[in-house]
Amino acid sequence: MSVVSVTTAEEYTKLIGSTKLSVATFSADWAEQCKQVLDIASDLAAKPQYAQVQFLNVPAEELSEISLKHQIEAVPTVIFFQSGNAVDRIDGVDIAAFTAKCAKLAGVVATDKEKLEERLKALINRHPVMIFMKGNRDTPRCGFSKQLIAIVNETGISYDTFDILSDEDVRQGLKTFSDWPTYPQVYAKGDLIGGLDIIKELVECGELKATLSG
Repeated sequence: MSVVSVTTAEEYTKLIGSTKLSVATFSADWAEQCKQVLDIASDLAAKPQYAQVQFLNVPAEELSEISLKHQIEAVPTVIFFQSGNAVDRIDGVDIAAFTAKCAKLAGVVATDKEKLEERLKALINRHPVMIFMKGNRDTPRCGFSKQLIAIVNETGISYDTFDILSDEDVRQGLKTFSDWPTYPQVYAKGDLIGGLDIIKELVECGELKATLSG
């Protein structure tokens, strides 16, 4: 299955009234953070263990009466329904909570590999620009990481870091997950940009800031 784009209030009422678990993401096209949640929803919808779950994309502004009814104050907001009753919700972007609640409410028992993959997705999407490195921005613990931080700092773009030395599961798992064997690794809006060499190439062609900004 895929994420269902809801277009009318009648369709919405019918869908959430189903006996299936319904995961409704109230979104807006202009909000980039909504795409992060909907991308994860799309990934889950494609998995056989979520075959009995409906993932819905509800345009918050177009269906304003429904948004008002559910007190939607910001997008994305995710509401979980069972037989028409709201049983849980998430206000804002929290990928880890989203995947965990979907699994719990759908009765999905994740394997260790699946749990790690969901955790990696959550980490990659924790900030629009994520750097996985040895150490952190204040204390890089290898020459490559130090060079990378210096380059990214010059762009003035906001970013977050994760110290791979603090978690061996993440350190090894991300290599396989992203098919990139070395560190540091730079991600923009959930997509792998590359390592230090790629970043240097982007600097040389004047495209680094635009690439990181998406």
